[in-house]
Amino acid sequence: MKKYLLGVILLLNVMFLSAQESQPKLVVGIVVDQMRYDYLTRFQDKYVDGGFNRLLNEGFNCKNNHYNYVPTYTGPGHASIFTGTSPMNHGIISNTWYDKFSDKYVYCASDESVKSVGVNTEKEQMSPNRMKTTSVADQLRLHTQMKSKVIGIALKDRGAILPAGHSASAAYWFRGREDGKWITSTHYMNELPKWVTKFNKNADQYLKQWNTLQPIKEYIESGSDENHFEGAFKGKENVSFPYDLKQLSKVKGNKGYDVIKASAIGNEMTTDFAIEAIKNEQLGQNSVTDFLTLSYSSTDYVGHQFGVNSVEVQDTYLRLDRDLSRLFHFLDSDLGKGNYTVFLTADHGAVQVPNYLKSLKIPAGYFRKDDFKKQLKEALKKKYQTTGLIKNVSNNQVFLNKEKIRMIDEDLDDVQEFIAQTIIDFKHIDKVFTADALMNTSFTTGIGKLIQNGFHPKHSGDVVFVLEPSVISYPETGSTHGSGNSYDTHVPLLFYGNGIKKGETYQKTEIIDVAPTISALLGISFPNGCSGKPLGFVFK
Repeated sequence: MKKYLLGVILLLNVMFLSAQESQPKLVVGIVVDQMRYDYLTRFQDKYVDGGFNRLLNEGFNCKNNHYNYVPTYTGPGHASIFTGTSPMNHGIISNTWYDKFSDKYVYCASDESVKSVGVNTEKEQMSPNRMKTTSVADQLRLHTQMKSKVIGIALKDRGAILPAGHSASAAYWFRGREDGKWITSTHYMNELPKWVTKFNKNADQYLKQWNTLQPIKEYIESGSDENHFEGAFKGKENVSFPYDLKQLSKVKGNKGYDVIKASAIGNEMTTDFAIEAIKNEQLGQNSVTDFLTLSYSSTDYVGHQFGVNSVEVQDTYLRLDRDLSRLFHFLDSDLGKGNYTVFLTADHGAVQVPNYLKSLKIPAGYFRKDDFKKQLKEALKKKYQTTGLIKNVSNNQVFLNKEKIRMIDEDLDDVQEFIAQTIIDFKHIDKVFTADALMNTSFTTGIGKLIQNGFHPKHSGDVVFVLEPSVISYPETGSTHGSGNSYDTHVPLLFYGNGIKKGETYQKTEIIDVAPTISALLGISFPNGCSGKPLGFVFK
C-alpha cells in the first residue's frame, strides 16, 4: 500500500512538473527593426555564445521566413507579426498613409482622443486604435481574464504600441528631442510608474562615445569605414568612428536626445529599460503567463543612415548581440532557464545602397517621385483635356479624384486602366496593378499576391506600382526598404525556450505564422483576424 501511495505521489509530482513545464512564465517577442536574414550568418563568427548564437544553437531556426505582403515597413511589420495577418485585414498599410476620406496624411499609431503621459506635447498622442484586429497579446489577456500582464517596449512608438495590442497593461516608447524620456499615453495610464520616472533621470548617461566594439581592422565582413555611400551626422565632417553622442546631441540638426536612437547605444538603453520593466512589473512572477513585446529600433536608424554594408551596421549588431546575451542571462536568473519562451524576428529587411551596387555594375537606381508625378499629370491632361484628376501619390500608390472623374463623365475603372497602361512605360516602373484588379482578381503567386495582401480597400490607392529591383525612392546615401523583393521580405525567425525544440528548417514560413504559433503554444485563441498557420514543427 505504501509503495502504491508513493507511486501515486510520484506520478502527481511528475504531472505537476509537466504542467509547469508546459506553460512559460513569460513570453518575450523580440523584433529587430530592419534585420536582414543574412545578418545572422554574416556576423555569426563575431557573435558571443549567449546572444544570437544561443537562439541559433539551442532554439529552432526558420531559415526561409518571409513577409507575405508589401509594403515592408515598420508599422505593418509589427502589426502583422503579432496579429497573424496582413495589412489587407489589420489595416496598417504603412507607417503613414494618405487618408482619402479626410484628405490628409494619418500616422499608424496616432490618436487625437488620448493624451501623452510623461511629456507635454500633442505629438505623442498615440494608441493602437488604427489596428483593426487583435494581437496575440490581446488574446492572452482575454484568455486569462486580464490577469496576464502585457507590456510593449521600443524606442519607436509604433514598435511598442502595435505588438502589445489594444488591451495591453502598458506600452512605453522613447521621446528624444529635448526631453530624453520614456513615455506612454492615456490609452494605458494617467501617470508614469515611479520606476519609469526614476529611469528617466539617467538619459544623459547614454550620451557617450560610440566606438567600435572590436578593433576596426577586424570588421572584414563590412566595407571601409569611410566611404561616399553613407550619410553623416550633422556637425561631423566625416562618416567614420568614433561618434561623440554628447557633442552631436548639441548640434541642432541631430535633434538632441534623438541622437541616441540613431546609434547602437539606443539598443543598450532599450535593454536596460526592458530589464527594469521585468523587475519592477514582476513579469513572469504571476500564476499566469505574461508577455513582453520588445522591439529594437536603433538597427533601423543606423541602417537608414549608413547602409547595409557599413561598419556602423555591423558594430550595431555586435553590440545588440551582447545586449541580447545580457537580457537572456537576466531572465535565466530571474525566472529560471526553461521557464520563458522567446521568439525573434524582424519587421523587414533592407536593400544594399543602390549607388554601391551600381559601382559594382549591378542593376540599381533611384526613383524620382516628382518627375513621375509631373509625367503622369501631363499624360492625364493630354488624354482627358483637364487637370486635377490626381489627389495624391504616396507609398507607390496613385489616389484619384473620384469626384472630378464623375464630373467629366469618365469611368473610374477606365481611368485606372489608362494610368496602369501609361506608367508601365515610365523609367524604373516594373509592374502596375489597379484597385479594380486587386479587388476582383485572386492572385495566388508572385508580386501580385504580395500587393493584394498589403492592399486595404478603404486605405489604399486606385493604382499601385512596383519599382524595379534595387530601385528606391530615397536619398543617395544609406539604405531603405519597402519592396516585395527578397532583401526586404527575408527576415530571421527564431524560437527558443519553454516548449521549443532544437532544430531548423528551410521550409517556407511566413511572418503571419508567428502569432498563431505562440497562440498554439499557450493554448489560447488565435487573434481574431488571423490568417497564418501554427508552425507545429518548432514544438517539443
